Amino acid sequence: MSNYGLTRRRFLSGTFVAIGALSVKYGTSNVFAAVSAPLQDLASYQPNFFTADEWKFILSLCDRLIPSDENGPGALETHVPVFLDKQLLTSYGLGHDWYMKGPFNSQASHLFGYQMPFNLQVLYRKGIELTNKFTHEKYSKSFAALSNQQRNDVISALEKGNVDFKQLGENDLNSSFFLTRVLENVKEGYLSDPQYGGNKDMAAWKMIGFPGARASFPQWIRMHNIKYPLGPVSVKGDQA
Repeated sequence: MSNYGLTRRRFLSGTFVAIGALSVKYGTSNVFAAVSAPLQDLASYQPNFFTADEWKFILSLCDRLIPSDENGPGALETHVPVFLDKQLLTSYGLGHDWYMKGPFNSQASHLFGYQMPFNLQVLYRKGIELTNKFTHEKYSKSFAALSNQQRNDVISALEKGNVDFKQLGENDLNSSFFLTRVLENVKEGYLSDPQYGGNKDMAAWKMIGFPGARASFPQWIRMHNIKYPLGPVSVKGDQA
């Protein structure tokens, strides 16, 4: 993230609001899929939505979007890819609760809402395939096989819309929109309750000092300029 001149706190600002808005609009169970048990090792996880090659891409992309550094853990340490894999199998990922009847105008302003003629699952699959096509043409490698600096350069090109998906055969999805959607989901996974796969051990909450689902802390409301000393609590009652 330092390559983009962003602090981690600024990068994540507003994400809690976005997560809350999603939960209110679609319902928590339709947006976030709970895991059966906490995963201890990311390498042992078997994705349910992503193919093996797509999984390599997601791991590599998440690692560069939120890398671990002196400020806190990265997306891989907090198991954000697991969150993404689970989320794409929900009604949200399938677009069951979206208005998906035409006409569509994929070039319309974002003020008109989601205008793609496909759901989030298809968006991910298309975006991953097209980005890999681009990296094969430019570097003769898949995105996952690139160096960290090359991955950063590709992400920057995606963000700026400089990867022309139309030249690669896709007229509706542009690279900037693809990266924006993935980045939103990555931040959701980084700051989600651990029961949904991401934010392992509430590490992201500990980093930013978020109390989590602690039932009561009114005694701290009037205490200003004092660091909150209690660790976060998950929805299930686990304490960090």
